[in-house]
Amino acid sequence: MDYCPKVCAFLKELDEAVDVESLDARCERVKSILEDVFHNGEDLLPPEFIVPHPEKYARRLLHRDPAGRYSVVIMVWGVGQGTFLHDHAGEWCVECVYRGKISVTSYDLIGSESAALVQFKEEKTIMAGTGEAGALIPPFEYHTIANALPSEPTVTVHVYGHELEWCNIFIPGEGGWTKERRELSYTA
Repeated sequence: MDYCPKVCAFLKELDEAVDVESLDARCERVKSILEDVFHNGEDLLPPEFIVPHPEKYARRLLHRDPAGRYSVVIMVWGVGQGTFLHDHAGEWCVECVYRGKISVTSYDLIGSESAALVQFKEEKTIMAGTGEAGALIPPFEYHTIANALPSEPTVTVHVYGHELEWCNIFIPGEGGWTKERRELSYTA
């Protein structure tokens, strides 16, 4: 795909950041890059990447590192759209708001994820706006994300430790949460 020079420069910075050996330091560097690049709300992403889907949040692959070290996924959240409680299949992720505002609620796993009914404790909800980023480093990876704006879409940029092709979602029910593996796909 042919990117503008600013996107290419952004990807070059990510190439260098993911080579840091310490996972915490790697995520901190990626977080810093995302905040620096997206803090001013400048139009940087190709227009076709930031179009909402009417029925569900849109998920579009911007870049897959040829060496498999990371991927960059753009997500577009229409009004009222969000995720189930989910994990990242044990992989690190740094998420940044490109445009709009999101609500991220984090959860602590109580006991074992392999139990018939999984138990969680809601920890905190964070509201994040343009240029604000956060890292999810396993075992701290259970969360929900939702568009926090009442009348317009929100766009987020997600850098994963590899190409995330599946995750576990957790469906609330009587006595706990049922775990369900979900294959992930991209939106046209």
